[in-house]
Amino acid sequence: MSEPQNHKTDAIIIGAGPVGLFAVFELGLLGLKTHLIDILDKPGGQCAELYPEKPIYDIPACPVITGQELTDRLMEQIKPFDPVFHLNEMAETLKKQESGHWQLTTGTGILLEAPALVIAAGGGSFVPKKPPLPSLEDYEGTSVFYAVRKIDDFKDKNILIAGGGDSALDWAINLQPVAKKITLLHRRDDFRGAPDSEGKMRALVADGKMDLQIAQLAGLKGDKPQLQAVTVKPKDGEEYDIACDTLLPFYGLTMKLGPLADFGLALEKNLIPVNTETFETSQPGIFAIGDINTYPGKLKLILSGFHESALMAQAAFHYARPGERLRFQYTTSSSDIHEKLGVA
Repeated sequence: MSEPQNHKTDAIIIGAGPVGLFAVFELGLLGLKTHLIDILDKPGGQCAELYPEKPIYDIPACPVITGQELTDRLMEQIKPFDPVFHLNEMAETLKKQESGHWQLTTGTGILLEAPALVIAAGGGSFVPKKPPLPSLEDYEGTSVFYAVRKIDDFKDKNILIAGGGDSALDWAINLQPVAKKITLLHRRDDFRGAPDSEGKMRALVADGKMDLQIAQLAGLKGDKPQLQAVTVKPKDGEEYDIACDTLLPFYGLTMKLGPLADFGLALEKNLIPVNTETFETSQPGIFAIGDINTYPGKLKLILSGFHESALMAQAAFHYARPGERLRFQYTTSSSDIHEKLGVA
């Protein structure tokens, strides 16, 4: 990184998912500058990393939008505020300065200092739950994938999808039109996903457009890293092979707080309790928004995180601009906001 390793700003945001990105916008409307840290190599968080082409239906004014489209639009929206991104970085340590500011150190030694810290890290660092198969790592990235980033990458592939939840069902349905063959594998003939998705899957199976196998993964075959078949084991019966060149195991994600657990915050089942008036944590000047926080009535929705971002920004302003009066303004009529957005 060619930029200096020490930075002072108004607010540090941990997490560059949709909620973290919208926090940039809300803070920017108040004239506050932001730096963002994310362990991933691009903005968008879990939404862009795991479900970039999966449709989302509950974003206001967008009847349907994909995770990547939402990320792209948020990036366009925050462009006037010139946020600084530190990607491929883990927030490692946090110290309170004599000034009352927070100093955060990343895994590569970047130092960030700000009066306000915003945690928008979803459920923390997320890693896929991997099946316990010998030599699995040797096939990863070529034949074994834990996310679908581009549907076209799987065109004309013979795909085995393992799992019984929403991800397994949704991607079996969405990849079926482009794949050469789709086989869905689950250990039992009972699925945890949405009933509508299960119905669509079973209709495709009945029409001969998809294969359903009731068994568990038992082994991989093929000259590494190219997969040729997967060995499976039914509950009752002998092992057998399913020919395929691609394996998509969708067994969910393991969410880890990582170093956030050592920040001295009150925690409740690996979530951060907040005051719903300001979304401040047990530490003054530290806020938590999005899926990482908890409070009575909490809904883990992107639109809930957007609301939390707006209230958080109002409170963070007083840490960044102590003594200054915060004047509430509407984006439709404020000439000050229009100038910040470049639409004056």
